[in-house]
Amino acid sequence: MKPYQQVAIVECGEPLVPIPLDLFAVESPHPYQLLGATYNGKTPYHLRQGVLNSLIQAQTQLQLKHPGWRIQIFDAYRPVAVQQFMVDYTFAQVVAAQMLNANSLIAPQQQDIWQQVYQIWALPSLDPLTPPPHSTGGAVDITLVDDTGKIVNMGSAIDELSPASHPDYFANSSLLTQQQYHNNRQLLCDVMHFAGFARHPGEWWHFCKGDQMWAWLSNNVNPASSVVARYGRVE
Repeated sequence: MKPYQQVAIVECGEPLVPIPLDLFAVESPHPYQLLGATYNGKTPYHLRQGVLNSLIQAQTQLQLKHPGWRIQIFDAYRPVAVQQFMVDYTFAQVVAAQMLNANSLIAPQQQDIWQQVYQIWALPSLDPLTPPPHSTGGAVDITLVDDTGKIVNMGSAIDELSPASHPDYFANSSLLTQQQYHNNRQLLCDVMHFAGFARHPGEWWHFCKGDQMWAWLSNNVNPASSVVARYGRVE
């Protein structure tokens, strides 16, 4: 169990609603569907209504700073079955990258690989007390595109399994290019914080509002508070 999963959930019943894709840039085709993940008639481009409202607010703030820029949605709602698919897919990727055979891994090798996988993937838990953040409709993976439609360079890819995924990885770099990567990440974070989102401590692209991680991060900022999550898993 990760620390944020200890936060209580008091489900508010807010609906999961479609994201109006004409308002945002969109990763298309959807990256996980392209890999073979199936959503069983659902679509990843959904969020809780309040989260969507806040995402629109964040983009409005972005466009005050950079007219014509937009938030690009990489992933939003993710059923637990898709979470499981991506966990298994990433495990297989790591095994292949290390030129290992999945059928002959010894226990320490398996443990090491799973530890790498769960650095960026939440456990695909069906326990209603510990839902993966994306399965609540309260989390979204995003980046930015500029006024020409070009993706803004953040220095690493979304879902990249490397230290460069950490939000502040380039913060102290003396290289101008890497300083710009950090500035781009900070711009994304600033507009999302303006709209009330919290950023995943280990992923520059993952933002949440209303779920357990958001509540846990909020309580860390203000230890005197006792915020609870308002979004549980959406079936």
